[in-house]
Amino acid sequence: MDISNSLAGTGIVLLGGTSGVGLATARLAADAGAQVTVVSSRRSSVDKALAELPASARGVAANLTDPAAVAAVFDELGTVDHVVFTAGEPLSLMSVEDLDLDGARAFFELRYFGALAAVHAAVPHVRDGGSITLTTGSAAARPAPGWAVAASIVGAVDALTRALAVELAPRIRVNAVSPGVLRSPMWDVLPPADRDALYAAEAGSVPLGRVGEVEDAALAYVYCMTQRFATGTVTAVDGGALLA
Repeated sequence: MDISNSLAGTGIVLLGGTSGVGLATARLAADAGAQVTVVSSRRSSVDKALAELPASARGVAANLTDPAAVAAVFDELGTVDHVVFTAGEPLSLMSVEDLDLDGARAFFELRYFGALAAVHAAVPHVRDGGSITLTTGSAAARPAPGWAVAASIVGAVDALTRALAVELAPRIRVNAVSPGVLRSPMWDVLPPADRDALYAAEAGSVPLGRVGEVEDAALAYVYCMTQRFATGTVTAVDGGALLA
């Protein structure tokens, strides 16, 4: 996929763009000519990301669960062309029997309500013909025991994507990317042996026979920004996991 200059002259805000898929997308978008701004709740994460991005990149530290802080970011940046939301901590399995409602609400706070608040703040600043791309996952369509909360979150983001696409058309396109298991810093919370076992099990279960890389997903986010005739769609980047 040749993306050379496909985003030249555009301004892109990546909320959660300082690690993993978000950072890979920021790199790819910058390579395609975009002016990228990465936003994270931690200043240290912003500074580390900026050290890996072109000198033209900008970074902002803001609490992504605080709607006022997110609104202030967009007010400061002014007009933008594309917004990407990849923020999210690793989701822990939670059975119904051991349900922790406070923990479940906390997961929704960033991954769902954080995304919704970001869209609310961004819409007045997105140019006509621009786009918003959210992040979901395969758990809604392919849940396993213990995934009730995670499946509910991604199912909610799927529905949000479709509803926003209708509400914001034709001015702004709204899509989502659904990554499968990727070789990403998100899994660094696991002991190395458990992480390697996860990657091996995933590679052995999907039709493409390998674990995805964050760069694989980044291509999908850039596609959502550069294509002009799709909205309300969820693009799966999972090696064919839904077929397994």
